Amino acid sequence: MNLITLSIITLAVIGAISALILYAIAQRFKVEEDPRIDQVESLLPGANCGGCGKAGCRNFAESCVRASSLEGMLCPVGGNAVMKQIADLLGMEAVEATPRVAVVRCNGSCENRPRINTYEGATNCAIANSLYAGETGCAYGCLGCGDCVSVCSLGAISIDPVTHLPVVDIDICGGCGACARACPRGIIEVRKRGVKGRGVYVSCVNKDKGAVARKACNVACIGCSKCAKECKFDAITISNNLSYIDSDKCKMCRKCVDVCPTGAILAVNFPPKKAVATTESTPQAPDTTEAQNN
Repeated sequence: MNLITLSIITLAVIGAISALILYAIAQRFKVEEDPRIDQVESLLPGANCGGCGKAGCRNFAESCVRASSLEGMLCPVGGNAVMKQIADLLGMEAVEATPRVAVVRCNGSCENRPRINTYEGATNCAIANSLYAGETGCAYGCLGCGDCVSVCSLGAISIDPVTHLPVVDIDICGGCGACARACPRGIIEVRKRGVKGRGVYVSCVNKDKGAVARKACNVACIGCSKCAKECKFDAITISNNLSYIDSDKCKMCRKCVDVCPTGAILAVNFPPKKAVATTESTPQAPDTTEAQNN
């Protein structure tokens, strides 16, 4: 037997022994996994967006199987329909959660927020935000580079070519919050989705004083408090020269929209208000004094 053959045989024996040892260790320390985890994961949309607060769909499925109740747990992409299927599979009670949707709280289009310089760096909001205040006089507004678009696994966000602002398709958006986490300026917020997608919110995050904010953007919130005084439901608060509407308290009466002097409060997906019928003024009776005197 030559040296080469002996070496091959030796290596084969070592490999076989190592394989047996590894197999024995794997059998000794293997972890039995609940088969329901795979079943729950198959019901999930597979977006792996992290909107549920877990690392991904697999981790969320594990949490559902191990939980004693599904209260407080929601797949934002699949919504209540998917959670109902999971509850039926696990023999638990389904807990309805309020649907939510992403909202872009900036209306600083090219028309409303004039450009005062040109950015020629990397087309990335995080990088641009770390370098300078932006192309306009507003240091709080949207940078328009599209970080929110790139992280949306559902394709629910796009950049409007005219306004250069993100646009959310509420029919696609699952409210996972990936876009909100990607925005370095916090202009995207996940809010309660109203009936038929209706909502009322302040489309501004500028915390500068009124005169400064208005100079930078025609539709900036100036913190005048008129909306807060008008609201009968305590849904509006003023902090750091900025108005904020709590979507959980707002009754969407839209009175705040009417009193906002800058148009910073938007009411979306509402039907047009009916025109108030104006009654013609009643003609006055002719003055008969002069006729009687004659």
